[in-house]
Amino acid sequence: MCSYKNNILQLAFGVVLGLSQGIAQAADYVDVLDLPARVSALAINSPLSGMTRAGGRVIAVGQRGHILFSDDSGNHWQQAAVPASADLTAVNFPTTTQGWAVGNDGVVLHSSDAGATWQKQLDGRQIGALLVKHYTALASAEPGNEQWPQLAMEGQRLADQGADKPLLGVWFANDKTGYVVGVFNLILRTDDGGLTWTPFQDRTDNPQGFHLNAIASTGDSVYIAGEQGLLLKWDDSAQRFNAVPTPYQGSFFGVLGKPGEVLIYGLRGNVLRSTDGGQSWTALDTGLHVSITAGLIDARGNYRLFTQGGQMLVSQGTGAQLHLKQQPAPTPVASATQSANGALVLAGSRGARTLSADPALEP
Repeated sequence: MCSYKNNILQLAFGVVLGLSQGIAQAADYVDVLDLPARVSALAINSPLSGMTRAGGRVIAVGQRGHILFSDDSGNHWQQAAVPASADLTAVNFPTTTQGWAVGNDGVVLHSSDAGATWQKQLDGRQIGALLVKHYTALASAEPGNEQWPQLAMEGQRLADQGADKPLLGVWFANDKTGYVVGVFNLILRTDDGGLTWTPFQDRTDNPQGFHLNAIASTGDSVYIAGEQGLLLKWDDSAQRFNAVPTPYQGSFFGVLGKPGEVLIYGLRGNVLRSTDGGQSWTALDTGLHVSITAGLIDARGNYRLFTQGGQMLVSQGTGAQLHLKQQPAPTPVASATQSANGALVLAGSRGARTLSADPALEP
């Protein structure tokens, strides 16, 4: 009997201890949107998802709110001060000092000092309410328009779900006007550098609510690449993103181009090229069946595309023909840029690495 009582007492004590520890842990919990990114010497070797240039500086973003910058073409890196530790997916600098980064939980970060420090402008806890307010006001102004109550209801659904609203892409035309895009047709525009944001769900031809994976400019047009063959193009006269038909129904992960030419790339090595603003497309032979996940136009005007397997495809001058360039010890690439000295700096699941650009570019 004594042993039985002791067992009961030990069990009760264990339950009380477990509850007290759980309560203590709950009290210590801080949302990743409010928890500053931890400074870590291993950050440069942790997964990185986005990369860009800000003047001569290279900036990379990735897991746990890590933002790193290099002023010597990726040889040495410093970690930026970031007020949130949500995973980051993309970064864009329209000027040498002003830049934006986005990521999970609807987080939008802004830097005004070339990426050394960051401030949070928006997060997923606010986005749902923002949509409700915007589309409820439109519904009051146009009571006969059934679109507005539906979009307001969608905003309420997002608000009820909480902060989990991943943003996947960001692009700014200048230090005032820009867009952030994400899952389920989530798209917001700012015209005051991120101080306020306007929902643009009603200005995209995406009735099925496909994910918006990336947004980019080709110099004369702005495109959004999405899933299941979705491609949107900004129509300045209509002030909306119109759908552009494409011959591939798989997901696109990026857009790359120059005035008069655009390449879209995505799943299973698919690359499409258009020279007439998206009216017609030519499928390029990549010889690959692995997803193409990143791309850039280098200082010589050559296209470079990278895969999740680490392969690099190069097209000299125009994007009409792509040639595979063998790489030593290839690793997955999620984003890429070219540094001021011409080196290629790549971001991926194993952090950042640097490749010397081949000046000859012989296939």
